[in-house]
Amino acid sequence: MERHAEKMKGAGEKMRVRGSLVEHPFGTIKNRSGAYGFLMRGIEKCRGEFSLMVLGYNFTRVLKIAGVEGFMEYCAPRKVNCVETG
Repeated sequence: MERHAEKMKGAGEKMRVRGSLVEHPFGTIKNRSGAYGFLMRGIEKCRGEFSLMVLGYNFTRVLKIAGVEGFMEYCAPRKVNCVETG
C-alpha cells in the first residue's frame, strides 16, 4: 500500500483526466441497460453480459461517428468468407 501511495503522489491531474474519460462510457452503458447490476449469475455469464453491453455501446459510437452509409461503405469491400470449405 505504501508503494502504491508513493506512486500516486502527484498523479491527481492524471487521475482526474482518466476519470473524466472513463466514467462517461460506463455511465452511458449503465443508463442504457436500465440496470445497476447483472441479470446473470457467475463470472463467465456476467462477463458475457457486459461484453454484449460494450459491443452495443461501441457499435452505436461507430454509427454516430461514421454514419450508417459510412459504415456500410467500410464493410462492403471487406466481405470475407470466414469459413473455408474443402
